[in-house]
Formats: sequence, structure tokens, C-alpha cells
Amino acid sequence: MSASNQTQGKLLDLSHTIFDGLVTYKGLPAPVMCDFLSREESKKIYGDDGYQVQIGKIEMVTNTGTYLDSPFHFDAEGDDLSDLPLELLADLPALVINAKDEIEIGLEYFKNMDVAGKAILVYTNWSQHWNTELYFEDHPYLTEQAALWLIENGVKLVGIDSHNIDDTRGKLRPVHSHLLGNGVLICEHMTNLDKLPKTEFRFYAVPPKITGVGTFPVRAFAKLGYS
Repeated sequence: MSASNQTQGKLLDLSHTIFDGLVTYKGLPAPVMCDFLSREESKKIYGDDGYQVQIGKIEMVTNTGTYLDSPFHFDAEGDDLSDLPLELLADLPALVINAKDEIEIGLEYFKNMDVAGKAILVYTNWSQHWNTELYFEDHPYLTEQAALWLIENGVKLVGIDSHNIDDTRGKLRPVHSHLLGNGVLICEHMTNLDKLPKTEFRFYAVPPKITGVGTFPVRAFAKLGYS
């Protein structure tokens, strides 16, 4: 079997696992996960015939794990999760940018690419620090000039395997403001971007259809070797 046939239709998970106590962003509470109805308690409802269920309960902020930002995140009049068409979330043509070990990711990484209608995922190798103190400080980010160029050239979604697509050392968030303000979605805290091919693939990052919410975790993944 050829290498191309071996990767035909392969799905690659690009998401971190969410677990009880996970800190995604310093200053935001970690998720609390527990049973709403335990298997033992369910016996009181269903009897002793061996039929048991578990109903879980999760308390968390929406910026948890690998998540998607919609325009509503930065603009009260922008599209929330329920407004987003599936065409912006699923089966997007996509390319990965190799910016490994770079902190400030500028225009030079993108200007020779065809980004129109595509999801552009930025590999920085920062996910190696996930769930450690190193993850939160001096992380890679995009420059404002790069964001403006991506918008002008028709990008649909920008993802990154870093703590934030903006430089968090100050209070300004120009990349978020420009991208979301122009209807370009953002996917942050990704992983496994080093395993993506240099050629085009398809990208999926679909959150629940929730109104009045601008961000939410996604099971982001790539489909490789499509035809």
C-alpha cells in the first residue's frame, strides 16, 4: 500500500483533553467534574436488574481546553456560537505554518501563501508546555500586521498551539480584535500540529450550538489525505 493510500481519510486529533482541575488560562477557574447521578445512585431508580446509568455534571468557564472564539467573544453585536454556519466550522481546506520556536510570528510566515477560504494553523511547538507553569509566560503569538494581512487575503479561521494568539504581556488584543471583528474565527490551545502534512488537508472545529456564548471547547481535528 502506498503512503498516500495509508493516510487517505485519516483523522488526526488536534485537541487537548479536558479534565477536572485543568487550568487553561491563569485567573480563570478550572473545570469541576462530578456525578449528577452516579451509577450506584441510579440503582435506586432502575432497581437491581443490573441496569445502571451515569449522568455527569461539569461546571466550567467556556475558555477551557482547546476552544473556538467567535465574534461575540469581543463584540456584543457579533455572531455567537449559534450563529456560526457549519461551513465555517467543518470541512475547511487548511494549511499548517511552521513557526516552531518563534515567539513573535509576523507577516513573513504567511505572505507567500494562498490563504483565501482556508483555515491556517500555526505550529509553534508551545503545546509541549501544556499543563505546566511555562505554558502561560512568554508564549508565541501573531503580530497585528500578520492578522491584517490574513484578513485582507481571505482567511476563514486561524488556529494556534499556544496560550494565546495575542501577546498577553499587555492589555491590548489586536489580533483577536481584527480577526473576530472581520468574521475570522480563532482556535487556541491546539496540539499535534507537528503531525500535520505540508500539503493541504481538511479541518474541523465544531462547538455546540449555544446562544449568547462567544467561546467553547471543541474537538478540533484534521482529515488527512482527502481526495
